Amino acid sequence: MPTIERLLAGDARLAAAWDEYVLASPGATFFHRSGWQRILEQVFGHRTHYLLASQDNRIRGVLPLAHVKSLLFGNALTSLPFAVYGGVVADDEATALALEAEAERIARELGVQHLELRHLNKRHTDWPAQDLYVTFRKAILPDEEANLLAIPRKQRAMVRKGIKNELKSEVDAGVERFFALYADNVHRHGTPALPRRYFEALRREFGPDCEVLTVTGKQGQLLSSVLTFYFRNEVLPYYAGDDFAARELAANDFKYWELMRRAGARGLTLFDYGRSKQGTGPYAFKKNWGFEPQPLSYEYRLYKRDAVPQNNPANAKYKLMIETWRKLPLGFANWLGPYVVRSLG
Repeated sequence: MPTIERLLAGDARLAAAWDEYVLASPGATFFHRSGWQRILEQVFGHRTHYLLASQDNRIRGVLPLAHVKSLLFGNALTSLPFAVYGGVVADDEATALALEAEAERIARELGVQHLELRHLNKRHTDWPAQDLYVTFRKAILPDEEANLLAIPRKQRAMVRKGIKNELKSEVDAGVERFFALYADNVHRHGTPALPRRYFEALRREFGPDCEVLTVTGKQGQLLSSVLTFYFRNEVLPYYAGDDFAARELAANDFKYWELMRRAGARGLTLFDYGRSKQGTGPYAFKKNWGFEPQPLSYEYRLYKRDAVPQNNPANAKYKLMIETWRKLPLGFANWLGPYVVRSLG
């Protein structure tokens, strides 16, 4: 049986070994990188439990976990908060089960209401599961024109509209322009914004693997921006924001085409549009690009609750909160938001 130990923040040697394993493991994702441990602890103050299984002096599996406790949203041990993917990555089933058993032991010790593992693919048919989310992943073709022609006709017309409007894209050195658009965007949708220091921390932690691409109009007006992660051969646009004028000028469509075009030029081969809730506008938008939804397997062990939690805007009990948040002044919402959203994950 493998030996289970913990990666502690500040252990540079073990963190490097963890990342080397993650980079080489087919089932791993960007969110399995050890840098998320520092983000979760330093930005949000969440206690982490990064489990590492080893045998014969070789890492055989990892399972990153974080403890999120909130009076409003509950008490959970999750892999991983603020991530669309997570869960166990292991060389074999015995190692995976050993890591999950340790996660369950920690969950009971902490007295959480539930343990949540956010896998790309189903692992346990007998665990309660969340079927709300899907992800959209599609190959990037080696030829730029082939990628454009692979986009369905109506959506391709929107991309060409953005090109015709002489929109421009550029990589930003910082997060200032991105955050201005992002914060305004989420406020209009009635949800709290993550703190600006979170995005600054992502840029510091992941360096060139965390990039901001911003789109401007031909007069230089700020229209649209996206913060993107890169992992192996994958590009994952993760956070975005748009100005009111972006829709009319097709800036949002142009933004994602530019990201795909640039990724193809770099030799990347997979475009990951990330997760969306079924039946929502973002879900329809991604399907319009020719991406097919892939169900995500968010699996749970329930300890002090009878059903899978629904901490998302689709939950009717949050309707009043969403409407109230939209009416808050933007400055006040940006100040208050981090205290609320840190517990959502």
